[in-house]
Amino acid sequence: MKITAMSVKEIKELNREAAREYDGYKAQGLDLNMARGKPCVEQLDLALGVLEALRARSEFANSNGDDCRNYGVWNGLPEMRQIFSELLEIPQDGIILGNNSSLQLMFDCISQGFTHGWGGYVPWCRQGDVKFLCPVPGYDRHFAVTEYFDIKMIPVPMLRTGPDMDIVEELVKDESVKGCWCVPKYSNPTGVTYSDETVRRFARLRPAAKDFRIMWDNAYCVHDLTDEPDELLNLYEECRKEGTEDQVLVFASTSKISFPGAGVAAVAASQRNIADLKTRTTVQTIGSDKLNQLRHVLFLHDAEGVRSLMRGHRRILQPKFRIVLKTLEQELEGLAVARWSHPKGGYFVNLDVMNGCAKRVVQLCKEAGVVLTDAGATFPYGMDPNDSNIRIAPSFPPESELAEAMKVLCVSIKLAVSEKLLAERE
Repeated sequence: MKITAMSVKEIKELNREAAREYDGYKAQGLDLNMARGKPCVEQLDLALGVLEALRARSEFANSNGDDCRNYGVWNGLPEMRQIFSELLEIPQDGIILGNNSSLQLMFDCISQGFTHGWGGYVPWCRQGDVKFLCPVPGYDRHFAVTEYFDIKMIPVPMLRTGPDMDIVEELVKDESVKGCWCVPKYSNPTGVTYSDETVRRFARLRPAAKDFRIMWDNAYCVHDLTDEPDELLNLYEECRKEGTEDQVLVFASTSKISFPGAGVAAVAASQRNIADLKTRTTVQTIGSDKLNQLRHVLFLHDAEGVRSLMRGHRRILQPKFRIVLKTLEQELEGLAVARWSHPKGGYFVNLDVMNGCAKRVVQLCKEAGVVLTDAGATFPYGMDPNDSNIRIAPSFPPESELAEAMKVLCVSIKLAVSEKLLAERE
């Protein structure tokens, strides 16, 4: 029965039962964590061959004859750029490699616009107030970057097809809007993959700001969990058709492919943007870690090697996502206290509880020994106007701990919602 259709007496009984169950979990002194989308040990072990790929006195030259132990190769090894080229379907000469963090490359690109500008235009810091579009719920670290530069963030609702493009198209008429954050495949945290029409509408954007940039964070481009994965239309190719390729910056990394702390990141862009990036990058560094890139090349070989490795990740992750979805269905189906996503890939399950309850749910979980991402983190400035969104990250805990954590989460939802309804009715 829907909880909203229950009598006060029935809600009180549900509250008492949930409280008894919750107190039982709390007494166990649990220490469980579902706060971040981190690969588990078993996933990291899949890539141990990266560490064994290079041995003392082995060959350190790449295909161009460069000694990877030395300075140089500002944009990264051509072999590693070719792997990203195949995965992202963007020409190799439009790709620059960084170290392990694509987030750092995104930060650098925002910094580029802020301090020196894009395409010869006036730097954002000299244009007065500037703004960025932020699909919500979205990735908290994206929002942290723009907040760091004091760029005003404008929330844009996420639909099943991606960001609400009617709103995006209206907002970019404002010249102070300088860009938009996007996680286009298996979005963090909703799991949505942008529809072909959404991608085409991004490509057709004609913003008032000529220095507008789409921050296309394709973090989960190969992170499929089913036999029928989502397909994402190639934004860069669509932009080339429209003559808008200078508006897009594409990011990816091996962070959830090999090692998050020791992977390889990439930014892909048009030749005009590459020229801007080269000017900054060659001052910032003489070159990123080529030995690490070479290790990855020797281990992965090519794009098919990446896909093969990701099939191993899928075997580990798929049962964990099943635990999350099965527990939510068993414990909450029919009560109408929450709704959740059923992603075909990526790293998260998106959970929306009854309005006004998310912070209380996260607090209850924490007090019972289960750490979740802070409520509100998926919105700019940490402000969820409905106080309803919670991001579930199933990857890191072992299956047994994940199952226990999900039970604590579900009973916390029942307790928080029943508390709220009783307070409203009494």
